[in-house]
Amino acid sequence: MENGTKEEILPIPGKKNVLITSALPYVNNVPHLGNIIGSVLSADVFSRYCKARGHPTLFVCGTDEYGTATETKAIEEKITPQELCDKYNKLHKEIYDWFEIGFDHFGRTPSTEQTEIAQDIFTKLNANGFLEERPTMQPYCQHPEHENFLADRYVEGECPLCGYNDARGDQCDKCGNLLDPFELIKPRCKLHQTTTPVPRETRHIFLLLDKLQEQEEAWVKKAQTEGKWSQNSINITNEWLHKGLLPRGITRDLKWGTAVPLKGYENKVLYVWFDACIGYVSITATYTKHWEKWWRNPDDVTLYQFMGKDNVPFHSVVFPCSQLGTGDKWTMVNTLSTTEYLNYEGGKFSKSRGIGVFGSSAKETGIPADVWRYFLLLQRPETSDTEFKWDAFIRANNNELVANFGNFVNRILKYVNSANYDSVVPAAPELEADPDLSNALKQHIKDANEILRRYREEMDAVHLKAGIAIARELSSLGNKLLQDHTVDNNLFKNHRQKCDAVVNLAVNHVHLLASVIAPYIPATARSILEQLQAELLIIPDDWEARSIPADHKIGKAAHLFQNIKESKQAEWTDLFGGDELKKVKQAEADKKAAKKADKDRKKAEKEKKRKEGKEGVEGDLKTDDGITEVTNATKEVTLQTS
Repeated sequence: MENGTKEEILPIPGKKNVLITSALPYVNNVPHLGNIIGSVLSADVFSRYCKARGHPTLFVCGTDEYGTATETKAIEEKITPQELCDKYNKLHKEIYDWFEIGFDHFGRTPSTEQTEIAQDIFTKLNANGFLEERPTMQPYCQHPEHENFLADRYVEGECPLCGYNDARGDQCDKCGNLLDPFELIKPRCKLHQTTTPVPRETRHIFLLLDKLQEQEEAWVKKAQTEGKWSQNSINITNEWLHKGLLPRGITRDLKWGTAVPLKGYENKVLYVWFDACIGYVSITATYTKHWEKWWRNPDDVTLYQFMGKDNVPFHSVVFPCSQLGTGDKWTMVNTLSTTEYLNYEGGKFSKSRGIGVFGSSAKETGIPADVWRYFLLLQRPETSDTEFKWDAFIRANNNELVANFGNFVNRILKYVNSANYDSVVPAAPELEADPDLSNALKQHIKDANEILRRYREEMDAVHLKAGIAIARELSSLGNKLLQDHTVDNNLFKNHRQKCDAVVNLAVNHVHLLASVIAPYIPATARSILEQLQAELLIIPDDWEARSIPADHKIGKAAHLFQNIKESKQAEWTDLFGGDELKKVKQAEADKKAAKKADKDRKKAEKEKKRKEGKEGVEGDLKTDDGITEVTNATKEVTLQTS
């Protein structure tokens, strides 16, 4: 520390240097639990793990503030885009602070650094022949209070592929396919729902992804082999490449954004999805003037990026192509950790309908952030969609956090606090006279190390869900130690040597457990360390159970968690959109039933016509006229459908 400021985190040659980003949240959205587990919380856990392993690690994020979404929302709220961004950036930061998301730097995309870096990339892509100006048709809202071009995502309508009625013009959130706004059925302006956007010609700059496909494919093959990509990110990326990359527009008719460094483009800005990923770089540049040591250092830095699956193409195709096209040396993504969707009680989160828990309201339940973190990470949708359910939330708290983790830690530390030891950790005695006990305790250390090995293996592979399950096993092993040796007053009075050996090992086990759970539930780990009066242990390759020495005095034991009454389930279900969720589910069920009924009706009518037609043909085949009529009818049908 110098002058009250933290020392900058920079890569150290020869070490495993880890750069972590989580998807930049749109500034004008309040994140729900699915957004939180999909990016920032997952990235935070991995960042804390890397630091607990002793790796130089930098974790950056920030609000994505440019683009039509911001400009249009500002119009809705009758304030300037800057005022809107200031308001929501503060809200985001408050939410992430409450969830204890430990960013090393949480920035914002509007900055001098963003302009300089983005324009430099643009200029080099242009100089290298990867940009091209093209005329394009763009949706235009003619509503008298709007009269402006619309970003693709501000056109809504029915998805032409899956029929979802609230698809956006850039992407369908239900089926995940990227769309063109003119492909939507019954399109409407998001801001003025009764107005149908019309196509209007404008000119834009396109990034020629097709010319970069060969370089991109070579890089993807290497990155997917060397890194730990989630399966959905592999599938999505490979599907894009298999279909063939197409030129993509990277400018927009807006005022709020990074200026396009081209003559004649003074009233246009860079498209947010070209611009946003560059935000990781510029946010790092606002953290340190030595940003290039992180972003232009592929030999010494490993980049991990966390996001939901809908953001994959921009991180695995568009941004890497932009990097490759400059011809510069870049740190490129090594591992893409992407999630599926977290749903809420069988439905979807909806801010407008008040369905589900949003970041700003989790605090209102009075349940500590660590309990939310723990459950969300247990439910992390790593390979398929998962559900947030209140009954499961309460069970996880009561049966796992209280009964497993809390019970083990409180039981042994309270025992050391007792008159038997007066809070002083006993020395581990020599056990030559008791080989059975000696072997049992050695086996315990061996079992703990095997759990630790599996934990490190899963965490290194960014399997965070498996990691927390294995951490739970380590706690269970601690409970087993106390249970197997019946740690009580009788053991102390009649088998003092055995008691000292077990207590010493158990306290050291608690110290190890604090480090293993710290990435997941940091406040709990801090509480354990405070009770132990110890510093966080770097997660070791080989645990020897010696980090808490003999005669070390611990603090006062305290409960880590509290039980949640089962009656809270009904209360919270109602509070967070219970009635509205029932309505939505019923409407979906009615729609599904109506669709099935219509399908059955059409099938029955078709079958009826088939039977009637068959009977008519059989009756008329006796005459030549009948044959002619059937033949002519067949010709007529053929002509109409050809």
